[in-house]
Amino acid sequence: MKGHIQSMPSHPKEESQPSPQFPELRLVAWEVTRQCNLSCLHCRASAESGPYPDELSTAEGRLLLEQIREVGQPVVILTGGEPLLRPDIFELASHGHDLGLRMVMAVNGTLLDKEKARRLKESGIQRISISMDGATAESHDFFRQVQGAYNGILKGVEAARSVDLEYQINTTVTRLNLHQLAKIQEKTIEWGAVAHHIFMLVPTGRGRALTDQTISAEEYEKTLSWLVNRKEEIPLSVKATCAPHYYRILRETARREGKEITFQSHGLDAVTRGCLGGAGFCFVSHVGQVQPCGYLEVDSGQIRKQRFREIYETSPVFLAIRDKSRYSGKCGRCEYFRVCGGCRARAFEATGNFLEEEPLCTYQPKKGREA
Repeated sequence: MKGHIQSMPSHPKEESQPSPQFPELRLVAWEVTRQCNLSCLHCRASAESGPYPDELSTAEGRLLLEQIREVGQPVVILTGGEPLLRPDIFELASHGHDLGLRMVMAVNGTLLDKEKARRLKESGIQRISISMDGATAESHDFFRQVQGAYNGILKGVEAARSVDLEYQINTTVTRLNLHQLAKIQEKTIEWGAVAHHIFMLVPTGRGRALTDQTISAEEYEKTLSWLVNRKEEIPLSVKATCAPHYYRILRETARREGKEITFQSHGLDAVTRGCLGGAGFCFVSHVGQVQPCGYLEVDSGQIRKQRFREIYETSPVFLAIRDKSRYSGKCGRCEYFRVCGGCRARAFEATGNFLEEEPLCTYQPKKGREA
């Protein structure tokens, strides 16, 4: 590992500003470790207990955070595996916070106790996410492949609440739990979470074994429509992730109801794009490989060989994703491309080409101006 530190570009003394011609860097997910104490059916990383050799060292991790800060002040998601299995996680979180980055963390809840929650808050973690994929202990534990995982959620939620650490619930939707989605959301509200983020399964990693449990394009459309309508009925933030055409459905719904999509009326939904992979968001693996997202395992640069800024601004993969003229099929001619973009990882898994059309979209583009 010592040699890798020398091979990473050094941190400059002067802080530079993001280049205006590139999409603003809004989110970076860093897989701080691939080790995990669970064995979830859908895990994109196929994470296990490990060990995983050659993970970024503490020094490399600190340098990565510094290089991210050179490009902007994005939200940095410390993810895994299970981040709490990394011994230096509080140091890394604190370093990112001191740099002015908005630090958040994705945990499974089972390792979170009051002391760890307190240390997370003190180190500058502003929010954690806890995954819940079943409305009952039986269904969640089956999904997570560990008995007691559901009780771990309850323990983690209580620990976060005890120190006033903001938390959200994340749910990955498959045919195994689609019928429980409303009940899961009710529990999210009951527990006092600030948000419910709903992930549409991308069958990568261990999740490939769940390909036959992926909901259909029609079910996908129906679920996203339900979310759009549900959002106005519940007292917490709802976000669809890995579901870019949510933003098309949001606009279609508003148009039918004679409403205008504005920041004042719809918040970030009015200004964000469905798929930000490579264009506002990127993922850094446990060994420093940069990718458009965690589900699209296409090497876009290595932070042990290149500066983070250079990768974000010049990676051929990222440049291709940002260029609509490079897209094939209906995504390339869709009037909702600017607000949707289609899931690049799902296209890649289906065709081997991440610029192909989104395979789980029922919409047929119409001629006319962009939405």
